[in-house]
Amino acid sequence: MNSTTNELAIAASGLRKAYGDKTVLDGIDLHVPAGTVFSLLGPNGAGKTTAVQILSTLITADAGELWVGGHNLASHPQSVRAAIGVTGQFSAVDNLITGEENMLLMADLHHLSRREGRRVAAELLERFDLVEAAKKPASTYSGGMRRRLDIAMTLVGSPRIIFLDEPTTGLDPRSRHNMWNIIRGLVAGGVTVFLTTQYLEEADELADRIAVLNGGKLVAQGTANELKRLVPGGHVRLRFTDPVAYRSAAVALREATRDEESLSLQIPSGGSQRELRAILDWLDSADVEADELTVHTPDLDDVFFALTSHPTAAAPAALKENVR
Repeated sequence: MNSTTNELAIAASGLRKAYGDKTVLDGIDLHVPAGTVFSLLGPNGAGKTTAVQILSTLITADAGELWVGGHNLASHPQSVRAAIGVTGQFSAVDNLITGEENMLLMADLHHLSRREGRRVAAELLERFDLVEAAKKPASTYSGGMRRRLDIAMTLVGSPRIIFLDEPTTGLDPRSRHNMWNIIRGLVAGGVTVFLTTQYLEEADELADRIAVLNGGKLVAQGTANELKRLVPGGHVRLRFTDPVAYRSAAVALREATRDEESLSLQIPSGGSQRELRAILDWLDSADVEADELTVHTPDLDDVFFALTSHPTAAAPAALKENVR
């Protein structure tokens, strides 16, 4: 393990996994710096959960050099397990016992003394705003409360790396935002979060770096802004109420796409300040006044659809260059 890998919480090179003749992960490389949020995106069946299961020692890889928390996954799986926490798609909460009892059960599993277990449980229940519900059966908890308890249980062992596999699936918008704040708080405390999600807004809000899986292959990797810039489709839309002004603008802006019905023009643009200034300067010099100017830049939805529109879709050339 070299010095570069030492700075990474997770490093995977050539990760492969197949079930029979179906290849689930086809030689992917992942590099997650410590103290960051890394988000793995992809459609159902892309291999996200399999990647989490391998990196969290739940299943073994067929091939690849894998390091988690500074430990080699193949030779020191116990050391990896001691450094990580996992919250899966399906809650590990036992609904038949109380929230506090769930926490104390986890403390026992981590071999904490009774006194230390109660201290840790009390601190985490308070941190996750579960003190009032602590003595109630978990079956009475809302979805958001159950998820908070799930993560609190994951933190009993003080992991420095946490795998969150679609942690907000099924939550209402308020509970989802609460979970985002919890994740931000974890990272602020130095924890590394490996997040899989189907909510693109979630990755955009939280992730320092995003990777996109499609058909078992890693088809793009980068920051949200880097990925957005690589997808074409950005434009400026000018809308007019005066048909004369619309026609004058349409004649001058030959590259614009016309919409006669709405009297609007769509001009290809990356949304940069220089491009917007040029359009505004042109409108002023031509003495043409648009009633509305809006800027559309590609979002992660555009990136996702561009990369995952077909199970074997190849990444656009610009995106391929960004896979590293």
